[in-house]
Amino acid sequence: MRAILVAMIILALACTRKTETTTEVGATSTTETSTTTVSATVPSIDTAATAEAKQEVKDAARDVKDAARDAAHATGTALEKAGKEIQKKTKKP
Repeated sequence: MRAILVAMIILALACTRKTETTTEVGATSTTETSTTTVSATVPSIDTAATAEAKQEVKDAARDVKDAARDAAHATGTALEKAGKEIQKKTKKP
């Protein structure tokens, strides 16, 4: 998430205004000057939305972690039950 924020800041700094001036001298010693200005809109960074997205990612990671823990617990319980059944069936009378 931090990398995305850094990339957005670099992009914002890179997208500014650029002016180029070209001067040409013709065969008759006349000078022609042309100026080209290119400007790009700098996107604004919505810090509230960024914070909200960061919190959503944290919440999703926590949900995945909890689900993995529950699945591991369920698997352990199933293996324990299966082991007890095997012991019951293989016990000598």
